[in-house]
Amino acid sequence: MIGPDIAGIAATLGTAADTATAIPQLAAETGLDVDAAYAVQAALLQRRLDRGERLVGLKMGLTSKAKMTQVGVDEVIWGRLTDAMRVPDGGTVDVTDFIHPRVEPEVAFLLDRLPEPGEPVGDFTDAVRAVAPAIELIDSRYANFSFSLPDVVADNTSAAAFVVGPWSPVPDGLENLGVLLEVDGRLAQVGSTAAILGDPRRALDEGIRLAGRHGVRLREGWVFLAGAATAAVPLRPGAQVRAVVEKLGTASLKASS
Repeated sequence: MIGPDIAGIAATLGTAADTATAIPQLAAETGLDVDAAYAVQAALLQRRLDRGERLVGLKMGLTSKAKMTQVGVDEVIWGRLTDAMRVPDGGTVDVTDFIHPRVEPEVAFLLDRLPEPGEPVGDFTDAVRAVAPAIELIDSRYANFSFSLPDVVADNTSAAAFVVGPWSPVPDGLENLGVLLEVDGRLAQVGSTAAILGDPRRALDEGIRLAGRHGVRLREGWVFLAGAATAAVPLRPGAQVRAVVEKLGTASLKASS
């Protein structure tokens, strides 16, 4: 039996992202399962590397019940981050580069010494050098932001851009910090880091385990986005967005008008 056309699916998704053009879901038509979808994701990354981008980290997706409910899937997933996706704290993104961008508040880790895949993190502070508030901009390449689990995995978990606020030492507790998402100075979402698998530190264990299944080892110096603490909010032209995480501070971005 002939399997899915990994390169062809990656080319379709890559073109959709490059041209900000929504496409229909692909998994059902192409027979894509989750394992093959991660192969598509790797091929998408290679397209980026071939044009000069660098892999700078990983991100977790669907780590909160709010996100699972919002997009209609039920499994934690992971994706890749490149340097071209990073936006300076307080920087501006051009909304015309995206199809239907949304923003969500997150917690970011700056990785230090990492264990081998399958080896549990013994001391979290050995694996993480610093922590920061963050904003992830997600942008599904599928029409109506609607997809199956293999579809979203193949699409690099809707990764599009991210902002990391100031790094700080890891505080004593990360499991129940208050999180706010503000848009144009108004409160848009309220949440807690407890929404990230009960504790964002668990997301790192999951990231090591899940990426390791596909031969990816997290590296020192990488950024690791632990997952969203609230549901995502559409990013409108001209909007000013700020994420506030208790004890960690703020991260912000602006959308072009």
